[in-house]
Amino acid sequence: MKTFARITKRMALPVLAIGSLLWITCSGTAERPNTLTSQEAEEGWTLLFDGHSTAGWHIFNQGKVPSAWRAVNGELWCDPQVTDAVHGDLVTDSTYTDFELVFDWKIAKGGNSGVFINVQEGPAYGTAYATGPEMQLLDNEYAEERHRSNPSHLAGSVYDVVGDAEQSKPVPFGQWNHSRIRQKDGKVTFWLNGQVTAEVQLGSEAWTGLVATGNLGNFPEFGKAKQGRIALQDHTDEVFFRNMKIKRL
Repeated sequence: MKTFARITKRMALPVLAIGSLLWITCSGTAERPNTLTSQEAEEGWTLLFDGHSTAGWHIFNQGKVPSAWRAVNGELWCDPQVTDAVHGDLVTDSTYTDFELVFDWKIAKGGNSGVFINVQEGPAYGTAYATGPEMQLLDNEYAEERHRSNPSHLAGSVYDVVGDAEQSKPVPFGQWNHSRIRQKDGKVTFWLNGQVTAEVQLGSEAWTGLVATGNLGNFPEFGKAKQGRIALQDHTDEVFFRNMKIKRL
């Protein structure tokens, strides 16, 4: 028995080491959340969320004001219970044209949020969604019926424009999803947990037709820009983000 125990103990350390290496490799992220691997840094990736502050972000059209967005335990959290600060969409200080964005997100039961791209700010625009196409973040299973029954409202869709119910497979509420957004020369592709959930060409005849059939067609500047800010939606539902990384193309 002693001999077996010694052999088992000696084997355990290499197995654990290999397991840790596989976790890092398969996850595609650094071992610690909100950090870059050396390869990511060499490829030009930068962090949008540093893990401990909202540096690099501000509230849409309101600048650097105290907000419902907090950095807690390495997660960027929109707290719906906040009453002593401003609620609103959180937008990047920087603007982006061609880029690739990756991030992890989780949401409350029945929750609804989103990530916008190409957002324009200014007095002429009352909301982020008036200009920026949105990747829908949703708890599909417990969402309102109006969302569950509309493919363009499911997680990973271009909200209210186009979606794919077969590919929209978020994990249960309270667990981490992984999303990716790529924009190059106006071609936008969304991924959710490794699956392509939407692909559009901004400015194309097909895009214009899709927008016109939904409510977003009421906003004359929606989806017209091919550059702008990234925005996180405050939809009064609890939502969390981490590992937000972006690379200019």
